[in-house]
Amino acid sequence: MNQFQPFEQKMHSDLEIDFLLEAIYHLSGFDFRQYNRSTISRRVYNSMQVNNIPTISRVLEKVIHEKGFLEQLLNDFSISVTEMFRNPSFFKAFRQEVIPYLRNYPEIRIWHAGCATGEEVYSMAILLQEEGLLDKAVLYATDMNEQVLEKAKEGAFPIYKMQAYTKNYMLAGGIHAFSEYYKTENQYAYFHPTLLQNIIFAQHNLVTDQSFNEFHVIMCRNVLIYFSSGLQNQVHHLFSESLSDKGFLCLGDKETLRFEDIISKYKELVDHERIYQKV
Repeated sequence: MNQFQPFEQKMHSDLEIDFLLEAIYHLSGFDFRQYNRSTISRRVYNSMQVNNIPTISRVLEKVIHEKGFLEQLLNDFSISVTEMFRNPSFFKAFRQEVIPYLRNYPEIRIWHAGCATGEEVYSMAILLQEEGLLDKAVLYATDMNEQVLEKAKEGAFPIYKMQAYTKNYMLAGGIHAFSEYYKTENQYAYFHPTLLQNIIFAQHNLVTDQSFNEFHVIMCRNVLIYFSSGLQNQVHHLFSESLSDKGFLCLGDKETLRFEDIISKYKELVDHERIYQKV
């Protein structure tokens, strides 16, 4: 066996994925070219396995010529792992450290970037309602995937998840019975429409789209870990431009500003929960 064959195969695969991502960008406008390559590769190979496609070149051919396949692949690429009050200690810290600032604002604008199916934005709506701030708040929930946004708008989640969500809610400092916020029907929990009144769902691509408002809080938790370092830096500049003076940037537990060139514009408000304040 040629000792260089595995290396050559990897080079060929990398080149094929480059071509695939270029085609996706030109056909759809969605730019995955700077996403973490190992993440994208896993999702390409997973799609190949599910759809019984033998080669990446065949995936590229289907993207170009087969109606509907590009949309299916884009859904495969979308990252939508989330839950209500995920990492409860973060929401408890937000309640204790950020809410006192927000009380002084005549209005509150919060951007949930990469909201997926909406669990986080519903969690924030509940927290704000308990703090008496929901009526003067607008929550902008955005994602690049229109399909998950449609699910988010429904405010419906499987009943079997409510036990875990209730535990998270209580650990996050919840002050009521969690069941007060939803009704059940046909194996689903439907959250009260009052929580939806102040939420605006919209498609937005962090890679290619620009700022669309000035926000007091930006939540983007465990999204940037899927981006290359260069793309992370680009998105951080977008967030900085979008934040008001003394606004708050909330990242995921695996993310940090410490190695970004924009760190001088922030101070760490709650270090262990990745809550930063613009200075």
